Amino acid sequence: MTDLSHYRNIGIFAHVDAGKTTTTERILKLTGKIHKTGEVHDGAATTDFMEQEQERGITIQSAATTCFWKDHRFNIIDTPGHVDFTIEVYRSLKVLDGGVGVFCGSGGVEPQSETNWRYANESEVARIIFVNKLDRMGADFLKVVKQVEDVLGAHPLVMTLPIGREDEFCGVVDVLTQKAIIWDDSGLPENFEVKDIPEDMLDLVAEYREKMVETAVEQDDELMEAYLDGNEPSIEDIKRCIRKGTINLDFFPTFCGSAFKNKGIQLVLDGVVDYLPSPTEVVPQPLTDEEGNETGEVATVDPKEPLRALAFKIMDDRFGALTFVRIYSGKIEKGDTILNSFTGKTERVGRMVEMHANDRNEISTAQAGDIIAIVGMKNVQTGHTLCDPKHPCTLEAMVFPDPVISIAVAPKDKGGSEKMGIAIGKMVAEDPSFQVETDQETGETILKGMGELHLDVKVDILKRTYGVELVVGKPQVAYRETITQAIEDTYTHKKQSGGSGQFGRIDYRIKPGEANTGLTFSSTVVGGSVPKEFFPAIEKGFKVMMLEGPLAGFPMLDVEIELYDGSYHAVDSSAIAFELAAKGAYRQSMPKAGPQLLEPIMKVDVFTPDDNVGDVIGDLNRRRGMIKDQNAGTMGVRIKADVPLAEMFGYIGQLRTMTSGRGQFSMEFSHYSACPQNVSEEVIAATKEKKAAK
Repeated sequence: MTDLSHYRNIGIFAHVDAGKTTTTERILKLTGKIHKTGEVHDGAATTDFMEQEQERGITIQSAATTCFWKDHRFNIIDTPGHVDFTIEVYRSLKVLDGGVGVFCGSGGVEPQSETNWRYANESEVARIIFVNKLDRMGADFLKVVKQVEDVLGAHPLVMTLPIGREDEFCGVVDVLTQKAIIWDDSGLPENFEVKDIPEDMLDLVAEYREKMVETAVEQDDELMEAYLDGNEPSIEDIKRCIRKGTINLDFFPTFCGSAFKNKGIQLVLDGVVDYLPSPTEVVPQPLTDEEGNETGEVATVDPKEPLRALAFKIMDDRFGALTFVRIYSGKIEKGDTILNSFTGKTERVGRMVEMHANDRNEISTAQAGDIIAIVGMKNVQTGHTLCDPKHPCTLEAMVFPDPVISIAVAPKDKGGSEKMGIAIGKMVAEDPSFQVETDQETGETILKGMGELHLDVKVDILKRTYGVELVVGKPQVAYRETITQAIEDTYTHKKQSGGSGQFGRIDYRIKPGEANTGLTFSSTVVGGSVPKEFFPAIEKGFKVMMLEGPLAGFPMLDVEIELYDGSYHAVDSSAIAFELAAKGAYRQSMPKAGPQLLEPIMKVDVFTPDDNVGDVIGDLNRRRGMIKDQNAGTMGVRIKADVPLAEMFGYIGQLRTMTSGRGQFSMEFSHYSACPQNVSEEVIAATKEKKAAK
């Protein structure tokens, strides 16, 4: 199929437990991709194919699948909802043209929905909204629509209204065609009847129909004038306007239903076809130079253009390494040689497959707009651009958040260490928010991730998928250090030992820098007392030393160093001498500049029932939290606070105990802030003790 206007690259994203995976299952069933729907709670969902996903009933990896609906080809990505895996949502949104945001009819807009919505806004992805689970206790469609307006600041355009509430939910009214679609109790999606709108809903439907038409005609001046003169636009015209407004992100068509009960899904699929953009209708991806600055060129979606594609996910499975690729322009054929513009190396395309969760169909050619997987690419990582060797280019790379939590691991037996090394290497390539390093002093392997669940799942994968049994240490916090005082100092590096010696003297000022700047090095040397060619060596000396602070050996942040004078020797001075002078200067001066320990502060968003608000706030205060905001909703209260990461370990257990299992929370890294004296002393003592023990 080559008509790109019939392509839809969409992602399904939402908060944990809003029903994304169940919705995906129903879509696959309706489009004839699968014949038996699997349920998440039975551990049998198609897109949740990892053992860890089936056991926990959550999605961990985004899974890609292709299906067809009304002559349109859908490439669908089911993304995780859990905050520790938002990286999967972020990188999926990066390569998609449209999205379906799923909200729970009773839970409404939850903390994680906000993060995902923010990512989608940043990626400028057009979305439609599906309010799911309307058959549940406490479900209220219009309340969720109001929350989307208030909490997300978005403009939902109501396209369907539910018939019946909670247990009695039996169908939906299509506001555009003004027809009621009612399903029977068989649970089969195809068993529905189209009827007239129930009497008691006529006024409500009329009200929302008027709102819809008014919002839609704002997209077209001629229609607007005709409408104001009393001429009702045709359904085709309204659809065209809604499509335009959706693609411009002016509003979001909003549907309702129950995925589990198979009600309302067909209208969502029609909505994807009618209102979400094809690959040619989105703003083309900008091309950048090697530094990441935009060049002004774009990757126009056209099979005739040179090849430009982005690798957005690496996955290792039983068939070998798979590289998921979104093709923006041009085409790839089996046997082609393509260039990785990041490494500068070319690779030959062996096998290409179209994915359906973890099954695959071999294909021999793919073109602009496709999302495919290439088997066996050697040096490609997430975010690399693949292009035509004759037309090298770089697509805007992906930026990933730094990990905030780490654990030390060691294999249980001697033979496991090599196996562990290979396995971790593969896992790091798959997930850029998961990092690994070896502690030079202790020789321990340190795994770093986005949260306790994230690392828990990684250890589980190592154990089951790769057969590596690990001994896991306690979680460690990524502390940092900085300085609080400005000082002026001088340092001379002198060494004489037969032949030419080493000499370099530097006079410098050190002061605290702006937040999040790292090291800022400047020089105000006049008269050549230190020749310019030695400046890079001096800066390098300081930079290398910044990795270890004077208090407990954590990396230093936000320091400004100004070189204002010094002296050199015509024979004995060299770049190495000045680099050593800078290192000596760092050791001499940093302890005098009021060093201070910084700790990561997390933005914590807690949801709790009304009865437990006092307990939850008291507990957050005990954890040195700063309460920022409190919002009462119909279901309970949301509390936003800034809390040090060190105090948040095991929080989910405590929260569930306090709220009888009804509390939820999400957290993400916010900033670094100064540690209180008593905490700082404990951390420094513990670090020294650890070093001494080794």
